[in-house]
Amino acid sequence: METNLTPDDLRAFELKIFELFKNKKISSPVHLRGGNESQLIEIFKDINEDDYCICTWASHIECLLKGVPSRILEAAILRNKSICLAFKDYNILSSAIVGGNGPIATGIAQGIKWRGAEQHVWCFVGDMSFYTGIMQESIRYAEVCDLPITFVVADNGVSVLTPTKTCWGDKIQKLAEKSSKCIYYSYINEFPHAGIGESVLF
Repeated sequence: METNLTPDDLRAFELKIFELFKNKKISSPVHLRGGNESQLIEIFKDINEDDYCICTWASHIECLLKGVPSRILEAAILRNKSICLAFKDYNILSSAIVGGNGPIATGIAQGIKWRGAEQHVWCFVGDMSFYTGIMQESIRYAEVCDLPITFVVADNGVSVLTPTKTCWGDKIQKLAEKSSKCIYYSYINEFPHAGIGESVLF
């Protein structure tokens, strides 16, 4: 998909949500991301309008790049949907369950193959979620059945505050790059894992 959005535009949106949360306009969890805007813009060049994007609890940037207008996205976040965004008209949805988007994405891809449709599924996953059993089973099934799906593995080096390499060494990157159904990139998230890094009392 071609977009007129720049990395600065995407960052500005996340900063706006940061301020809304700080000023108590959002009363539920938010997960902000920054530092991977340029990489996501490049990935979305290969994503078609009719493709499906199945995301994690941190999907603001993906929603914007899939074409969801910022005003509609912001309204959904203000309704406390930040970690479970779903926009049927844009074929994008997210799951707040760790690894939970893997089976959803795989099931949609299987349906597309059965129908003989031309669509593709893009499943966005973090580095630690990627190594969970439910996600690995989804990837193996997609490989064996040759489903129209790509798992996009975003490695920000940590799971909450735990360094990924402390747990798994460099297995994440090697495993992702070995799979024909995965693409891998690394970045440093410029926001806290959750919230804004300070307590907000309502």
